[in-house]
Amino acid sequence: AGLAAQRRTEGQLNLIRSAVNRFEETIQRGDRAIDVDFEFHLQIALATHNRYFEEVYRRLGTTTIPRTRLDTSRFSEETAHNYLHRTNREHEQILDAIARKDSDTARACMRMHLSNSRERLRKAIAAAGLDSTAAIEELSTAVV
Repeated sequence: AGLAAQRRTEGQLNLIRSAVNRFEETIQRGDRAIDVDFEFHLQIALATHNRYFEEVYRRLGTTTIPRTRLDTSRFSEETAHNYLHRTNREHEQILDAIARKDSDTARACMRMHLSNSRERLRKAIAAAGLDSTAAIEELSTAVV
């Protein structure tokens, strides 16, 4: 996200913003928003202008979104809608920093988002009664 803040074009910023808006629209319809979640992260990778980031992200695809393998929102203490809404607030914070070309804040917001995602995943694994060590290692490899 830090590189995207430094290197993004206005067109790329609009695509990131569109992904955030479509995420919100998707959760309002009651959908899980996996594809638009991936699109948000992909657009950030593209905005870095680093072919390696793009290639890795495209290869991993939606497996980078933990909810593709374990619906973490099912195990949250809040409703799925609120859970996804909170996730998108994190996206908005990243977007705002990228829009301001504030690479330090964009980087910090993305780190916080990924840390929060990992914590949500950890809680979901525990609530599902899965072996947390093995499951986190297996499921979070795409997040790293």
